[in-house]
Amino acid sequence: MVTFHFFCYFAAEIKVKDYRLKMAATILTITGSDGTGGSGVQADIRFISELGGVAASAVTSITVQNTLGIQEFHDLPASVVRQQVEAIVNDLQPQVVKIGLVRRIDVVETLVDVLKKYKPRHIVYAPVLKSTKGEQLVSEKVYDAIKRLLIPICTVVLEPSDLPVGSRKHGSANQLASAVAFYLSREEEVDEAMLHARTYLKQLPADYADGNSRSEELYNQFLNAVEHFFNRYADVAFYAEQLNVSPRYLGQVTRRIAERSPKSIIDERITTEIALLLTKTNKPLKEIAQQLGFSSQAHLSRYFKKQKGVSPSQYKQSI
Repeated sequence: MVTFHFFCYFAAEIKVKDYRLKMAATILTITGSDGTGGSGVQADIRFISELGGVAASAVTSITVQNTLGIQEFHDLPASVVRQQVEAIVNDLQPQVVKIGLVRRIDVVETLVDVLKKYKPRHIVYAPVLKSTKGEQLVSEKVYDAIKRLLIPICTVVLEPSDLPVGSRKHGSANQLASAVAFYLSREEEVDEAMLHARTYLKQLPADYADGNSRSEELYNQFLNAVEHFFNRYADVAFYAEQLNVSPRYLGQVTRRIAERSPKSIIDERITTEIALLLTKTNKPLKEIAQQLGFSSQAHLSRYFKKQKGVSPSQYKQSI
């Protein structure tokens, strides 16, 4: 069963290979480790890779933990953190840096020094102050240093209110920050990146960080495929073919995990993009229609009105 799944997924990956080669950009994540894989550097690498990005990492703290909580911290010296970061930035030159768990004042100071010198295009900070078990992870003195030194140089600082409703669980802040970093690496504006990241995160199953079942993996692969092909394909049959399953089975999976049909997920992604292009660009409707694979401007208008209840021009005027 595992072998069969591997080859099914491999076939789907081949079909999106060209897209990933064009869009992939290195993202440096600087945070602590999480041996369970639900958060920390392990989750960042996994999540960024699933979206189609390339993740590099620098570890600030090594934790001893399991699903019951964190038993011990082993915070790395500032000199070791600096060596890790400089090794990556000198070689791979990532233009987007994502920062999570930082527990030492000297590490905060070191990161600020290195990042000011290197000047990446974007720095995304996801405050990691308490665990989902209520454990205090960062002292007030360290966070005071973060607010004074690190936050002023960040492009994006996430707040709990940034998370989609119902997604405040282990690793969800990491997922949102990683997704924002990925979209910023595609040279999107901050508000676009946040919108796309929230839309993607909202579709994830409730137990994304912990689940490894076939249906959950298939659901994640479906979301990735939608992200890569929404501007060309809107039919469920295409995505089912990419994943080597029947449209009926794909529908069963999305309804079980997200209580939504595959078509509604595809439509939401396309509609989000239309709305963004209408409000953030000066492109004529005909050009937007061509960009998103519609047969005509009229076709796009009918589609958008069906989804939003108003025409594209009315929507743009209301915004």
